[in-house]
Amino acid sequence: MHKKVFQLLVDNTSGVLSRISGLFSRRGYNIESITAGTTANPRFTRITIVATGDEAILEQIEKQVGKLIDVRDIRELKPDSSVFRELILIKVRATDVQRQSIISVSDIFRAKIIDVDKDSMIIELTGTQNKIDAFLDLLDGYEILEIARTGIAGLKRGTEGVVELD
Repeated sequence: MHKKVFQLLVDNTSGVLSRISGLFSRRGYNIESITAGTTANPRFTRITIVATGDEAILEQIEKQVGKLIDVRDIRELKPDSSVFRELILIKVRATDVQRQSIISVSDIFRAKIIDVDKDSMIIELTGTQNKIDAFLDLLDGYEILEIARTGIAGLKRGTEGVVELD
């Protein structure tokens, strides 16, 4: 199994995400993560999809998604020429005794404590999937109450190949 990150520029219309995800479900393709957000031009949305499969399936995904009417541009974001980030929010049970050690681990990873309650904390961390997974491994001894992950967002480095739509 291989993993590819696809970046799509699509028309910002209702149902566009449904049509894209519908293509994946009809064909039995696997989406590992999907993120979407409006670009600098509010007429367009940038969607980042991480898909897994063999090379033939990943090529088919790129071709079939590229044929959808709302899709203006599709390209693969390669790890060596792109920047990827993910956001995670983690709610951890934290007694008075545990709180300082959780803060210490969070500081090492440059995570932010964004909420503290008498028996829990919410931590925000942004980074690569490896960084987030390493942070979660260090929290293994604590009771994690809830996790919310955004999935990968990414951009190609530099200005070459930037797509400007009218």
